[in-house]
Amino acid sequence: MKKPVPVESASALIDERIKELGDWRGETLAKARKVIHEADPEIVEEWKWMGTPIWSHSGIVCTGETYKNIVKMTFAKGAALKDPSGLFNSSLGGNVRRAIDIHEGDKIDEAALKDLIRAAVALNLSKSKPTLRRESSKRAG
Repeated sequence: MKKPVPVESASALIDERIKELGDWRGETLAKARKVIHEADPEIVEEWKWMGTPIWSHSGIVCTGETYKNIVKMTFAKGAALKDPSGLFNSSLGGNVRRAIDIHEGDKIDEAALKDLIRAAVALNLSKSKPTLRRESSKRAG
């Protein structure tokens, strides 16, 4: 079984990916990353599946894949999220994931993306296993 990449290393690998792309895709990935961190300062960066940047908070929020002609942000539970701004424009047929394909020259709607990030985090938090509460040692009296 493979060990997960430590968080510090994952962030360094994402930095490296942005740098090695060296074009609009790197700039777009860097911009999306900045917006993700602004939306949720507690988000954790991970590096999985042979080189995919992942942003997680109580589960995967989204990925940041780069291809020749697009930067794809795939939301793990996107089908369960409200998207009033219509950012999702890819992977619309599935029951779970939704994605945003960003092409060269596209402008990222930062406010709408932050709303989606926050909604995805809230969904993850609502579905995370509840922690057991211990009975209070104070007695009513």
